[in-house]
Amino acid sequence: MSPSLSPLANPVTLDVGGQKITWGDCSNWVLFAGPDIIEDDGLVLETAQEISRITKRLGIPWILKCSYDKANRQSVGSFRGPGVDSALTSLARIKAKVGCGLLTDVHETIQIPQVAEVADVIQIPAFLSRQTDLVIATAKTGKVMHIKKGQFLAPWDMKSIVKKAVSAGNDRVLLCERGTTFGYNRLINDMTGLVEMRNLGHPVVMDATHSTQLPGATGESSGGRGDMVPALARAAMAVGVDGLFMEVHPDPTKALCDGPTSLKLGNLEPLLNQLTAIWKTHFSEY
Repeated sequence: MSPSLSPLANPVTLDVGGQKITWGDCSNWVLFAGPDIIEDDGLVLETAQEISRITKRLGIPWILKCSYDKANRQSVGSFRGPGVDSALTSLARIKAKVGCGLLTDVHETIQIPQVAEVADVIQIPAFLSRQTDLVIATAKTGKVMHIKKGQFLAPWDMKSIVKKAVSAGNDRVLLCERGTTFGYNRLINDMTGLVEMRNLGHPVVMDATHSTQLPGATGESSGGRGDMVPALARAAMAVGVDGLFMEVHPDPTKALCDGPTSLKLGNLEPLLNQLTAIWKTHFSEY
């Protein structure tokens, strides 16, 4: 069977702790995974250590995903974290102890220098993907950028956003699919969009957890279909992606943010085994 994914002309590379991670050359796929946000240091550290053990056993390049602040919550009373300074200090300490890379998102240009000191990959949230100043200021750090496609954008709209980053001298851009708005309280995934975004010449990542979100479903917060995460992840891997993004929590029912869409930590390894099998079936010739 011929692969539906071919190496890109300009893969994105990152050196983390002596390990070279690559997106776009079809030699491997990369996992972004971790708790949605800093709830407490212990929970994030223990989750990161377990993900590290699992991914090392399976030979999957992994970068810890964890937010220092959630600035786009529906309710003013929703949990946002312990504060920017405290959270970034915690993430730096956890990253060093586990010996892993870190992805975190940024919401304001004023926070970018502080975030760039800690993060290896800086994420542009979906709702802010068209914010020119934010994209350009992030690009100027030279860090790998993970730009989530807004729920309101078509795949080909990402071309203009990529141009903003490149205009600032940074072509180390990953494009992320996280669902498209479909009426009220529902996101859907157009898997052909993964192909169309990758045709822009940049690696593509599938966010398999936020794509199951039911925005505003409870009236005060978003709901979700976390049970659908494995199905979306397998489908994306079969289509062809350079990486997967999944929020993982020891007990999603007790998570302080995005619990309904998170994957239970105990279910991670079986799913990764399935995803690796799909990858090898389609793309082993590279």
